[in-house]
Amino acid sequence: MDATTVAVDLAKSVFQLAVADSSWRVTESHRLTRNQFEHWFANRTVSLVIMEACGSAHHWARWLNSLGIEVRLLPAAYIRAYVRRNKTDAADARALLEAARAADIDPVRVKSVEQQALQGLHRIRSLWMSTRTSRINALRGFCREFGLSIPQGARTGVEAISRVLADPRSPVPVLIRETMRLLIEEIRLLEQRVAQLEREFTGLARHSPACTQLMSVPGIGLLTATAMVAATGGDVTHFRDARHFASWFGLTPKEYSSGSARKLGRISKRGDRYLRMLLTHGARAVLRAAALARDASRPLDGL
Repeated sequence: MDATTVAVDLAKSVFQLAVADSSWRVTESHRLTRNQFEHWFANRTVSLVIMEACGSAHHWARWLNSLGIEVRLLPAAYIRAYVRRNKTDAADARALLEAARAADIDPVRVKSVEQQALQGLHRIRSLWMSTRTSRINALRGFCREFGLSIPQGARTGVEAISRVLADPRSPVPVLIRETMRLLIEEIRLLEQRVAQLEREFTGLARHSPACTQLMSVPGIGLLTATAMVAATGGDVTHFRDARHFASWFGLTPKEYSSGSARKLGRISKRGDRYLRMLLTHGARAVLRAAALARDASRPLDGL
C-alpha cells in the first residue's frame, strides 16, 4: 500500500509512525523498532516524512533523503500545541501531521554531517571549559578553608595555587596536597586540549569564506564565526530579513500586546543559547574596547 505522508515520533529504540493519505487522514499506525523502521520504507512509496527536530532527527532526515523521500523537520516547541488530550507517542505522531499543515510554521533545515561535527566540537570545548572551571573553583574552596586567599582570574588563580602547593611552608595539609596537584595537572591537560581544538578551528576558518567574512565584523572572533557557520551552514538566504535572523537567535524582544496597547519585554532567549552567549560576550568586548579607546582619546566609529 502506498502512503502519501508519514509522521514519525523519534526515540532511541522505538519509533511511532502515523501514516496519512492524500487527505491527511490517518490510515495506519505502527510502533517499530530501529531495525523495523529501517526496513519499513523499503516496501512503501512515501512522498513526505514529517519529524520533530530533536536528537538524531538530522541523521534520519539525511538517510531518508538518500532514499529520495522529502523530509520536513518541525520545531519541537511548536508541536505540543497540536497534541490532543494525553501525551503519548501515537498522539505526538498525529500532532506532527496537524502541525505540518500549518503554513506559518517554518521547517528546520536539515544539517549536514560536517555541520553537526563542527557543532559537536564546540560542545566538547564547552564541556572541557566547564570541567576546568569546576576544578579551579574546587581548588579555590580548598585553599579558602585553610586560610588562603587566591586572586581572581582563572590563569592567575591556578598559578597562585601552584605556588602554594610547591611551598612546603604553606598551610595546606600534606594529606590533601598531592591530590590538589592532580587537579592542577588535570586543569593543565584540559587547557592543552582546548588549545589544540582552537587550532583546529583556526584551520577550518582559514578555508571557509563565510568564517572569514564573519570575523571581519567587530566582536565576532574565531569561536563565534565557526559556531555560526556550523549552525547555519554558512548560508542565511533562507531567512526573510535581518529581524527574522535575530529572532532565530532569540535576540528580539518578547511582545505582550492586546488591542492598542503594545508592550515589548526582554529578549525572548529562544534558539541556540550557546550562540547567543558567544554574541553577548562579543558585544561586551566591543563595548569594553570602545570604553578604553574613549579614555585614551582615540576616535570611535559609528558602531
